[in-house]
This record gives sequence, C-alpha cells and structure tokens, in this order.
Amino acid sequence: MSAQSGGASKPITATAVVGALGIVYGDIGTSPLYALTTALGAASEGGELEPATVLGVLSMVFWSLLVLVTLKYVVLILRADNQGEGGILSLFALVQRQMTSVGSWSRHLVVLAVMGAALYYCDALITPAISVMSAVEGLSLLDEGMSESIVPVTLVVLVLLFSIQRYGTAKVGSLFGPIMVIWFLTLGVTGGFALWANPSVLQALNPLWAVRMLVAHPGVAFAVIGSVFLTLTGGEGLYADMGHFGRGPVRVAWFGMVWPALLLNYFGQGAYLLAHPGKPSQLLFALVPESTLPAMVILATAATVIASQAVITSAFSMTRQAVQLDFLPRVRVLQTSETEEGQIYVPIVNSVLMVAVALFVIAFGSSAALAGAYGAAVAGTMSITTILGCFLAATAWKWPRWRLVLVFLPLSLIDMTFLAANLAKIAEGAWVPILLSSFLFVVFMIWRNGRVQLRKALAAEAIPLDKLGALIQDARRVPGTAVFLTSSTKYVPTALLRNLEHNHIVHEQVVILNLEIARTPRQDPADRVRIEHLLPDVTILRARFGYMETPDVSEALKQARGRGLKLFVDDCSFFVGWHLVVPRTRGGYRGVRGRIFAWLQRRSTQASEFFRMPERRVISLVTQVEI
Repeated sequence: MSAQSGGASKPITATAVVGALGIVYGDIGTSPLYALTTALGAASEGGELEPATVLGVLSMVFWSLLVLVTLKYVVLILRADNQGEGGILSLFALVQRQMTSVGSWSRHLVVLAVMGAALYYCDALITPAISVMSAVEGLSLLDEGMSESIVPVTLVVLVLLFSIQRYGTAKVGSLFGPIMVIWFLTLGVTGGFALWANPSVLQALNPLWAVRMLVAHPGVAFAVIGSVFLTLTGGEGLYADMGHFGRGPVRVAWFGMVWPALLLNYFGQGAYLLAHPGKPSQLLFALVPESTLPAMVILATAATVIASQAVITSAFSMTRQAVQLDFLPRVRVLQTSETEEGQIYVPIVNSVLMVAVALFVIAFGSSAALAGAYGAAVAGTMSITTILGCFLAATAWKWPRWRLVLVFLPLSLIDMTFLAANLAKIAEGAWVPILLSSFLFVVFMIWRNGRVQLRKALAAEAIPLDKLGALIQDARRVPGTAVFLTSSTKYVPTALLRNLEHNHIVHEQVVILNLEIARTPRQDPADRVRIEHLLPDVTILRARFGYMETPDVSEALKQARGRGLKLFVDDCSFFVGWHLVVPRTRGGYRGVRGRIFAWLQRRSTQASEFFRMPERRVISLVTQVEI
C-alpha cells in the first residue's frame, strides 16, 4: 500500500513554492537569529570558545537538521497527509480511522493527540516573542543606547501584528513569500561569504566532532543539546502548514532554498567565530557589513513578523480543528476571506495569544532568556508526532515490524534525547510551557470526557426516532417548515420534544438536521448531504463537513435544494436544543471536573452562531441534563 494517506497532491508551481517559503518556513527560517548563538553560549560555559567546541556544535546542528527535519519531516512525515492537510490533529484523525486495529491503545492515542495539541499551542505563545525580540535586539548594534528600547519596540510590533488579525491576512500574505525569498537569499549569501573566507569549518560535517565535544564537556552536554534544538523549531510547523500548498512545493522549497540557506548561514556564523574568537553574540548580524546593518535589522524584523503570523494562523486553524474533533468547546470563528476557507480569525485565541506573548516579552526581557523557555513544548509535540506516525505506518501503511523498528526507533531515541535536554531547562524557564501545556491538556480532557458523559446522559433519556410518528399524530399542525438541529439521528431531537411539551404544535413540514464532522479535512460539496424521508411530512437531512471546514446550515440547505428538497432559509424556523449541564454533587477530582465542564458548556458559543444559522429565525429550547 502507498504511504500516501490523503487526496491528490497539489501541483508544484513557482507561486506555491514561494508561498511555502513565506508561510511554512517562517519559524525555522528565523532560527539563525538566536539558535547558534545560544548553543555556542551554552557550550562555552561563560568563557571563550575553543575551535573544537565550535565545530562540535556545528556538527550537531548539521546532523540534527538532516535527520529530524529533512529525513523525518520532509521525507517521511509529510507523506502522512490527510487529504493534503497536516499537523498533529490531522495525523490523529488518520490514526483514529485505524482505532479498531490498535485495540486498547486507542485511549492512549487520544491522550497523546490531546497532549500534542496542548504543546503546539505553547509553541504559538513563545515563537512570536523570541523571534521578534531577537530581531529587534539588532538595534543595540546600531546604538548601544537603544538597548533599553528593545522591549517597548518589540511590544509595539507584536501588538500591531495581533491587532490586524481581524482584517484577515490575504493581502499581507501575498508579500510574505517574496520577502522570505530575500531573507533566505540574504542568509545564504552572508553565510557563504564567511564560509568562503574560512572553509576549514566544513570539518564539522564529520559527526565525530559532535561526539568529541559532548564527551569533552559532559557537564553542559544536556544544555548544549537543548540549545541546538532551537535550530529545529519550526519542523513541526512545516508539517502543520503543509495543507496551504501541498507536499510537493513544501519539499521543493526545503531542498531548493531553505535547507541550503540555513546550512550556509550556520556554517558562516561558525566560520566567523573561528576567525574572530570570543564570546558568541548576535552572530547573524556580525556577518553583515556595518553599512548594511540597519537594512538587515529591518529585514530580520519583517521576517520574524512573518514567522509569527504563520504561527498565529496555525493557532487559529488548530483551534477550529480541536473544536470539530471535540477537544474544545465551540468558539466564535470568523471567516476573513470569501474565497479561502483557511482564512479565519478566532477572536478569543487572538486575545489570549496577544496577552500571553506580551507577558513573555516583559517577564523574560531578552531572546537569550526566552531561549530557556523555548523548545520543551516543540520537542514534546515532535516526540508525539513520531509515535503517532509509527502507529499510522503499522496500521494504514502496513509496514513490516523490521521497517518500523529500523525507522522509528532511532527517531524516537533522538526525539526523547532532545525532549529530556529541554526538560532539563526547568530552572531557565522551561517550566512555563510545561505548566501552560499541562493546563491546556487538563481543559481538553475535561471537555472531551464531559462530552462523552453528556451524550450518555442524553441517550439514557432519549426517545428513539421511530416513535416520532406516535408523538406527533395528535399534535396541532401549523403552517411552515421547522428545522430541528440534532447531534444524533437515532433519537428524537430534544428541541422537538420541548416544542411539543410547551407549545403543543408541529409544523406542516419537519426537517431533522444532523451536521456531522468527518475525520477528513474537507467534504466534497457534491457528496455533502444525505436525505431520508422518515414520514410523509418528516425528513432527515444529514450534512457532512470536514474538520477544517466551518459547518454552515445555509450551505446544507442549498445542497439539499439541489437534491429536490425545497428548503429556503427565509421560510424556515430553526429550533436548537441547548443543554444546560448540572453537575452532580460529588467530591474529589470528579466533582471538580464536572463543575469545570458545566462552566465551559455554558460559555460555549451558541450553536446558531457557530453553525451560521440565521439568528432572527432561531428558537433555542433548554433541556437540563444532570451528569
């Protein structure tokens, strides 16, 4: 069986490749601003660097990029696309289809996916802070007196960035690719000149330099490994953002420009340090002639803003996926483009991110300090991706056991080494993403478990749909069409029961509408709806949407009209059942969990808004449910 898990691959065009440079590679592309400086600083132990140490760190950078980014993500994991979409939740959706093949492991896989999503959110919190701040710190090279302005300028840039999210990023996004082309060319050219002047640094291609360095400095080995990992941050992002352009353009961009530019620049920084021994400090800017330094600071700031934008967009997309896959309560999702489904804005996520990122900048005060907090969340997500990828290869791709061991065991060992090294940075700030991701994980699991309990409680009191005829045969008929939203077509909708109970009427035409979220990113509009006539005046309408789509009642009715069902929004009354959760009185964690779920349920965005229903024609009927 082919390893490909999705639909047809998108064509490789120059536009798609340039676009991938702007969206997919912004995070990893701005790592040269701080990653090697931080790693060499950890290896120097506060003193001057020896040439062998420089070569050892560079060797680790080269082989880490080769194995974990090039081989693991670009070559292997990008094959695990869900109809072209990537990311930890898309990978989970693929694995979820194989749950019957993994037996008792299914719950563990759910926990892993939830944990991976929580960790990925923390990446979205730290990336904008460390990226923009590392670029703005170049101001201190122009004028030492501007050092005190770094934090305020960083905050201004970030606040402006988050403020424009509500207007959409389609117009600004058209500039991302060309700017990042200039950025990567600049990285390659500046690094190439330094490398040309001191080609002896190419000795670092030999992995023995990395081994010797770690053996010679065992006391700081973990610190160095954790800092080298900063060169890999963005690896998970390239998988998550694959859906924008397709697997082919992402790979061409990596092999054709991103990887060569990164290697040239990292080796150029190392060559510069060998020629100018001393403490490593802002090595990227040191490669640039003094006369062009202001332009480089501006370009670096633009590149980091683009990297931050890509992460913010991913957070919006991740939120919608999490809601559709039942990891989060419904939240308000706004479409910012009439033509691009992926152009969305989630107000609550934008606000939380802006506040959190600003607090990171103020609390840590420098990119060097933020580097201590950065990495733990990303390393955790990468480790989980490897585990889920192994399950997918075993169940869907039908890989033999020897191949699974040969490929995934080394990757897992490397992932776990980097994870352990980043967890060792607890005192330097790694506790922040660990604490935040733990909080998010608890929220995700409480919501998911609560939804399971709610469905069980509703099912226990539900009336089977085949008894609907007897319920409505004596009710008074009124003109019009009533559309009842339901989460299950096995039972009579609770809103219909409440309507009968309080109003004692039934409309001339009744439509039971079920909006189903598929485990695929998008649903073919031609196969969107299914129509079943339960009774002469009662119709069941099933509409399927992908987890990357926003369910739309108007779209469902439009597709139904194309199948011969005469349904018009202006002629319908929409009845929505709202379940008021009342937690049972119990002590301990179960009691707390129940109260938290009830609190989240009551603050969940109303179904009428989330499903894009015409609010003036919506009637909400409450059903109290005790769980």
